[in-house]
Amino acid sequence: MDTGNTAFMLIASSLVMLMTPGLAFFYGGLVSRKNVLAIMIQSFVSMGVTTIIWIAFGYSMCFSGDVYGIVGNLNNAFMMGISPTDFFSTSHSVPVFVVIAYQMMFAIITPALITGAFANRVTFKAYLIFLVLWLIFVYFPFVHMVWGGGILQQWGVLDFAGGIVVHAIAGMAALASVLFVGKRKVKDSGPHSIPLVALGTGLLWFGWYGFNAGSELKVDAITGLAFLNTDVAASFAAIVWLIMAWIFEKKPKFLGLLTGSVAGLATITPAAGYVSTIDAALIGIIAGVVCYFAVTLKNKLGWDDALDVWGVHGVGGTLGIILLGIFASSYINPAGTNGLLLGGTNFFFKELISVVGASAYAFIFTYAMLFIINKITPVHVTSESETNGLDESLFGENAYL
Repeated sequence: MDTGNTAFMLIASSLVMLMTPGLAFFYGGLVSRKNVLAIMIQSFVSMGVTTIIWIAFGYSMCFSGDVYGIVGNLNNAFMMGISPTDFFSTSHSVPVFVVIAYQMMFAIITPALITGAFANRVTFKAYLIFLVLWLIFVYFPFVHMVWGGGILQQWGVLDFAGGIVVHAIAGMAALASVLFVGKRKVKDSGPHSIPLVALGTGLLWFGWYGFNAGSELKVDAITGLAFLNTDVAASFAAIVWLIMAWIFEKKPKFLGLLTGSVAGLATITPAAGYVSTIDAALIGIIAGVVCYFAVTLKNKLGWDDALDVWGVHGVGGTLGIILLGIFASSYINPAGTNGLLLGGTNFFFKELISVVGASAYAFIFTYAMLFIINKITPVHVTSESETNGLDESLFGENAYL
């Protein structure tokens, strides 16, 4: 066991865990005062529910064996056949239990990302069913296909830390949720606490270093590259979004700066360990522009994606995969490959086809799943609950006295 690598991965796991409370604060600040707890509990409950599922069979579905290249088997369900002295197959210096914990943190935050899209209008019971089914039928299969030895990994698809596996599929699931659930019946008063959003952004940004740099699963030069690229892309995207808001909205918006940074973080995620730092800066600039206009388009189309999950995470993750297909360099990371600019045409189209296919599946399955859930229990809250606020009507609690 390499104690340095193991210690680093434990810290990275802790950083990624911190992102889920950070997301709760980020989303909590963006909604009205009477819906703060309702959106925050959806993130925090994922920490409990997803952990139970992950230990029971989620890890095994992702990383144990292979069934037709789509999903793993259940040989490691309930941690069967795993010893504390075992090492993870692709990083022999780190105990497998450490990697199990690290990947579990990814599983926790991914479905929580979706919740921002249907803020203020989904019942808690329906969300819990949604959480379980989405993990089993969307998240776990794509983890296996991309990272667990499945069909996309075998095909040569690269995704350093979750452009497909996390952001693209979560963003498209968010869009499907918006279109199925429909608009809020009660107009939301907008962000009730931008300082709370800033706190959440800071926690997300801080945790993202573990999210991206930790995905190397050890400490080497690529770890440092991914760490630096993460900050560079986020910073460039934040400033670009600020400038865009200043131009089109006539004032530099703090909320725009914060949203832009998250867009940059989402977009660099799949490419963080495969591109140069200059390319990371370009990716950040492109993310700031494209994601800003994606949110603008969403508003023009009247989609009630309350907290811009599609425009930031869905578009950002998809864009990141495409840009990875363009900018990837085997000189930067010999374990990677060359992108379109260096002659890697086949790799570019593999990335493009994979992210489009994954996004389409996530959208279609999520919409169909919500249709089925709605037959079991109402997905949309009542008009009375929306009017009174979900905190009081669903939970009997209030964030503020």
